[in-house]
Amino acid sequence: MPDRPEIVCICGSVRFADEMRAANRDLTLAGVIVLAPGVLGGGGPDGDESITAEQKAALGALHLRKIDLAGRVLVVNPGGYIGESTSREIAYARAAGKPVWFSDPT
Repeated sequence: MPDRPEIVCICGSVRFADEMRAANRDLTLAGVIVLAPGVLGGGGPDGDESITAEQKAALGALHLRKIDLAGRVLVVNPGGYIGESTSREIAYARAAGKPVWFSDPT
């Protein structure tokens, strides 16, 4: 029986949607199961403007469950940027004992 693939959860600001998509692609091609934000929108600096506050809260809670499933977390943070939501996700992952890696460790 083959080894089970690693599971990685991608976290980061939706302003880095292109970079998260690239990380998802690279990891997937490397044989990793990738869990990523389900909505990487386009509307404004916070993503898809059609998302309500309630939906945003539900998506945030869902993303924490993705962290639960992952073996490690990759934070996509070009220029070292980490916003409020991503900071919460990092704290959650660390409290759960998940290794946290950064695309830009500055």
